[in-house]
Amino acid sequence: MEGYGIIMQIILGGIAGLIAEKLMGFNTGLIMNIVLGIVGAVVGNFLLGLVGIGLGGLVGQLIVAVIGACVLIFAYRAIKGRA
Repeated sequence: MEGYGIIMQIILGGIAGLIAEKLMGFNTGLIMNIVLGIVGAVVGNFLLGLVGIGLGGLVGQLIVAVIGACVLIFAYRAIKGRA
């Protein structure tokens, strides 16, 4: 979410975390949704950058953040299931 102010990052992160939470059936609170969305945006941009895909704009970054947050939830479940 480079180029956006901190308030917009928090708002987009919260929305992305909420969407990912609903898609993956993962119950978290508001703060965790924001963190999940912001970290998901970083992870999503990194993963899509590896394959040469870049999405711009607010909607594009929201999509990237949701994808990244879903990847994080999936990885968490995979690690937790092994423990």
